[in-house]
Amino acid sequence: MIRHVGILGGGGISETHARAAAAVPDLRVVAVCGRDEARVRALAERHAATPFTDVQAFLRHRPMEIVAIGTPSGVHADDIEAAAAHGLHVLCEKPLDITTVRIDRMLAAVARAGVTIGVFFQDRSTPDLMDVKDALVAGRLGRPILADARVKWYRPPEYYAQSLWRGTWALDGGGALMNQGIHTVDLLLWLLGDVRRVYARTLAALHTIDVEDTAVAVLEFESGAVATLEATTAAWPGYDRRVSITGTLGTVVIEQARVVGWDIREPALEGAAGGAAAVDPTVAVGPAARTHVVADASAHRRVFEDFVSALDVGRPPRVDGREGRRSVALIEAIYASSRTGQPVEVTP
Repeated sequence: MIRHVGILGGGGISETHARAAAAVPDLRVVAVCGRDEARVRALAERHAATPFTDVQAFLRHRPMEIVAIGTPSGVHADDIEAAAAHGLHVLCEKPLDITTVRIDRMLAAVARAGVTIGVFFQDRSTPDLMDVKDALVAGRLGRPILADARVKWYRPPEYYAQSLWRGTWALDGGGALMNQGIHTVDLLLWLLGDVRRVYARTLAALHTIDVEDTAVAVLEFESGAVATLEATTAAWPGYDRRVSITGTLGTVVIEQARVVGWDIREPALEGAAGGAAAVDPTVAVGPAARTHVVADASAHRRVFEDFVSALDVGRPPRVDGREGRRSVALIEAIYASSRTGQPVEVTP
């Protein structure tokens, strides 16, 4: 069954969405909408789609069953509600929105409309990370004890200065955590479960912005595991994301979205006969560490594939609205802890 998708946003991430959707055999890009008419027209021409600058006209376009949203974070809920009112399913770029209040309002509207909502948290569709999830569920690492996650990226001053929304509370909802670090926040929640309490410090250490470019948090999970989380856009020249998880039976180490090491006490994991996987020192630093431009759309393609499959068989997508809400709730608690200087309980 052929599905038809419209691209709402017109910016760099919308170009990634369009390339990812076009790579799915049962999906056709049929419409593109954004404020920059020249950019929207160019993107539409590349995909033989219809260009729009008027959102309501775009939402009325048919055939179209799915909208991929890549607008500024602080208007995601509004755009999702508008699409839902037209009976359209939605795949939204992270974060789902910038506050849980707005997300809850939107989820209620989506439920009333009877449409499906999914979120671009592509880590959950990445083969290596799915293997880690399976290993944790199967108990191959034992009981999780400790994790550390580092997102030490760099964004130049013009990344913020040349944007009307990045680095603002109103439309970005935060900085290095809400924009860049949120993928890693979601990864920790997916792999280790809910967090019950946080203690954090955030600051603008380098950039002249309203929100944080640097954050450090201690996370206490419901399971009893603890983790440290670092996120920054001030670490020149930018380094790969690195996550390690230690359980009672061993440790797994992740760089970018790839497993680079297994240390397992028992040879319980295929390819990891009790020792650590070799780390290739020649692997280049991933582009995300230094630029917001997404050159490889394969991870986003897998999100589209899962979403189309979910619609075809009537199941929830891999990351639905309730799952997409969890990372925003945790980041809200981190910000609250930084403001108050006190530990903050995380509401499930």
